[in-house]
Amino acid sequence: KPMVIALNMVDEAERKGIQIDIEKLSQILGVPVVKTIAYTGKGLAELVRTALEVHKKQIIGQPIYLSKDVEEIVVKLTSKVDKIARTLNLPPRFLALKLLEKDTEFEKILETTAFSLLSFVNKTQKHLEQTHGRPSDVVISSERHALAMNIYETVVKILRSPKPDIRDKIDDVLMHKIWGYIFLALIFYLFFTLVFKIGSFIEEPLISLFDQSLTEIQKYIHRSSLIYVIIEGIIQGIAGGIAIVLPYLTPFLIGLAILEDSGYLPRVAFLLDTFMHRLGLHGKSVIPFLLGYGCSVPAVMSTRILESERDRFITAILTTLIPCSARTVIIMGLVFYYLGPNYAFGIYILNLLVVGLAGKVLTRMYPEVTPGLLLEVPNYHLPSYKTVWIKSWYRLKEFIVIAWPILIVGSIVLGILQFFQLDKIINTLCLPITIPLALPPEVGTTLIFGILRKELSLIMLLQALGTKDILTVMNKGQILTFTIFVVFYIPCAATIAALWREIGGKKTGLAIIFSVMIAFTVAILFRFLSYILF
Repeated sequence: KPMVIALNMVDEAERKGIQIDIEKLSQILGVPVVKTIAYTGKGLAELVRTALEVHKKQIIGQPIYLSKDVEEIVVKLTSKVDKIARTLNLPPRFLALKLLEKDTEFEKILETTAFSLLSFVNKTQKHLEQTHGRPSDVVISSERHALAMNIYETVVKILRSPKPDIRDKIDDVLMHKIWGYIFLALIFYLFFTLVFKIGSFIEEPLISLFDQSLTEIQKYIHRSSLIYVIIEGIIQGIAGGIAIVLPYLTPFLIGLAILEDSGYLPRVAFLLDTFMHRLGLHGKSVIPFLLGYGCSVPAVMSTRILESERDRFITAILTTLIPCSARTVIIMGLVFYYLGPNYAFGIYILNLLVVGLAGKVLTRMYPEVTPGLLLEVPNYHLPSYKTVWIKSWYRLKEFIVIAWPILIVGSIVLGILQFFQLDKIINTLCLPITIPLALPPEVGTTLIFGILRKELSLIMLLQALGTKDILTVMNKGQILTFTIFVVFYIPCAATIAALWREIGGKKTGLAIIFSVMIAFTVAILFRFLSYILF
């Protein structure tokens, strides 16, 4: 296929005194090479122009040959798999190399499409292993590293030693084996405190504005009529999005994008790598966990980066226990608002402890040795306004387009259920949950609606209890118990669908049962602890 290579972060290379000869690199690879600085947008226009030209002229890169004996084996296998590769719309050389690397996905494809070739592939792998005394996948990997080093020595010159940079000194602190964890806790504590301060500042005047609008409507439509119930449901649904969710969700997503774009989140992954291995998981499991603080759906889907099916399964389950942005809104709107920042931050600490304990249980049930983590840690830089805005809007749009309409419809449905007193049936069915947790029976409907979208658990709690001040109906212990249960119980519908797609129906069922058991156990524990705390 036509190709152009973008040589990114050339400004960092120049800062470190590294000079790259792009003409030589282009000659070796057989395709144009364009210098870019994606962060500032430098070189992107030239990259697009070059890409259009390459497509027009159909410039295709030339293969870079391996050492003579390995190349002979690759060529022989390439000719054998040529026909099946073209059927699969793959370059024959690429397929040959992947088979020598013992790539399980391509071996499975060969089993279903060209089973007769498998014996030849196995013989070729063994021949390569006998001549080199190492597994064939290691041989190919070593050849690639040798090629990369040869290209590096040909096109790169080190002009001077890297200039001293304050960012290196910052890393000495933020990635320190002790101070790194202290600053990690401090940064996230300040982050969540700031999110709450902004959210509560915006929430209160907006809530009173919507309350006034309902008071005005009551002058014209009687509260006991069905029409009023429907109008109230619409207004409460809109108010829930504008006055409760958005004030907390927007600063949270912006803050998350800033931490991500500044380069700090990869350092969090580095710090938590040891924690992952103590759980018996691959260090890469950190990545789905970090994504989980934004949304559980991409977090579950990102478990694909894990090579082991066992690691994918365990990480997917644990990822659903991480408080996503929707559950963060619940923590902010209930615990932070009514109990204070220390209790809210304590829920995140509790969450890490529970995830750690659950991970330990699961890895004991499915024992396996996990390899180490190779992680690229980018340099710090000031977040780009444009990048932060795009990332925040992309994540916020999901709430506006998907969750908010569900929230409005859910508010109307709950109002109608209450009007005809059908909510009592749902609440009665949920009594086996609400009674042991010492929660008001009206909470049952909110837990059911919360399975659709987690935000509904908070918004519809206000509607179900018929109050804007929850402390008039629930005590502090009940607020804490309810929040903890919602943080851990059944994932939302979208996450369940993602789990089903990634790990299958049976394992998804196990994940749901596991999450409910954890939620119930931890919530009951804190129900009794709340008598001491409050």
